[in-house]
Amino acid sequence: MAKKGGKSLFSLTTVFASFFGAAMIAGAFAYYNYKFSEFKFINFKEFVFYEQSAIFTPTADRYIVVFYSSKKPNTQQLLQNIKLPYPVLAIDYYNSVAKNSKNTTFLRTGTTTSLLFIQRFNIYHEPSIFFIKKTKDTLYKQDSMIHKLNSIQELQHSIDKL
Repeated sequence: MAKKGGKSLFSLTTVFASFFGAAMIAGAFAYYNYKFSEFKFINFKEFVFYEQSAIFTPTADRYIVVFYSSKKPNTQQLLQNIKLPYPVLAIDYYNSVAKNSKNTTFLRTGTTTSLLFIQRFNIYHEPSIFFIKKTKDTLYKQDSMIHKLNSIQELQHSIDKL
């Protein structure tokens, strides 16, 4: 190996630095793949939700899912009037019936399905939001992390930041 001033051009430090850099890139890639694989699927044939009294069948390619509590004042009115880039699926913790609007579909379900939904998506707070994206027919994949809101009034601002 050629020497310059008594030192090797290809020193042991350079080898370790290159190895450490490659290990960091591989670790970041593996972590990203792991986090993405954590995203869950929802099949609306298995998870039956109702719009008032009819069974909900998804038609859009993407939705914003809002898990909320109808016991908080003005929540349903705010959700009915909100304008977001994608249609909203508003799922009430208390399963109350609400009238759909142009941009928002209010869903309710039985206790078992509600618990399975909460467990599947690891929802610990309300209101919470996340995106879903169609993969095939009635099968949708979670397309974002679950975001906790302090109130429904934050919804428009939070969507703009995502």
